[in-house]
Amino acid sequence: MQIFRHLTANDVRLEPFPFRRELSMEAYLIENEGVLSLDDDVFSSVEIVEAELTLKQGRKSKDTDGRIDILATYSQEYIAVIELKLGQLEEVHLSQIEDYLCERDQITQQYPNILSIELAPIPKWIGILVGTTISSELASKLRQGYITASGIPVAALTVQRFRGSDGSVFVTTDTYFTPPTVSKDASKYKFDGQVFGKGRLVLAVVKRYVEVHPATTLAELQQVFPKHCQGSLGVVATVEQANQIYTTTARKRHFLVPEDVIQLPDSTVAVSSQWGIGNIDRFIKQARQLDFVIEAANG
Repeated sequence: MQIFRHLTANDVRLEPFPFRRELSMEAYLIENEGVLSLDDDVFSSVEIVEAELTLKQGRKSKDTDGRIDILATYSQEYIAVIELKLGQLEEVHLSQIEDYLCERDQITQQYPNILSIELAPIPKWIGILVGTTISSELASKLRQGYITASGIPVAALTVQRFRGSDGSVFVTTDTYFTPPTVSKDASKYKFDGQVFGKGRLVLAVVKRYVEVHPATTLAELQQVFPKHCQGSLGVVATVEQANQIYTTTARKRHFLVPEDVIQLPDSTVAVSSQWGIGNIDRFIKQARQLDFVIEAANG
């Protein structure tokens, strides 16, 4: 049986526009890494590190080398091994992702700085299967919270692409994942009537400080929020410095979208986005000394 699907959005007829090759899907995901978000919490901040990564004897179940399609991180807390399939995801694909996850020491040897030791002293891992559809058996298994023998969670994403009659392209995704409830640190904080995760909390506090003290210069702001609060990067940097870090390392380390950067009298600055259990308490302590009220949020 064949199923023909079309959608209509704003009077634009959408027809299926499938990826013809895995490399096409891979290229799209690299250019649009946000598609790989699994939730609106820890697994929402995605950063692709590498693609087409060879693993020696990576398929131990078949006694052959392996190749990771995409290596990524989530919120500087998790390292993700992502396997792409052009067609339907099946239970048999779990063995491939599990083989790769067994070689995580090989991965960290190749990428020793993939996570900041300051933020994640002990790396956490996740395996992700990406395809166009998924079998009901695999979907059920993942929704129940599938964990490998090594205690690593596995998720799946189905990605479907459509093209409109006006040439526009739309992508839909479905997530099959039950996040681990014990191993992740998804702390939330109340500040100024809103609830934030770690990085956004820091951004909100620094923005509020500058709003209250609009004459603050870069040097003064760096004294108010000393470098040691964050670690090696510091709490703030000029936009030029932040972009240079991004250019040279291909890693996003600051909040750089226009609405997030902060204008000071002598420069435009970006706030570090690199916050975890290893440094957020230092920042909160400093902020409270400045009379900012920050509370832990329940749930």
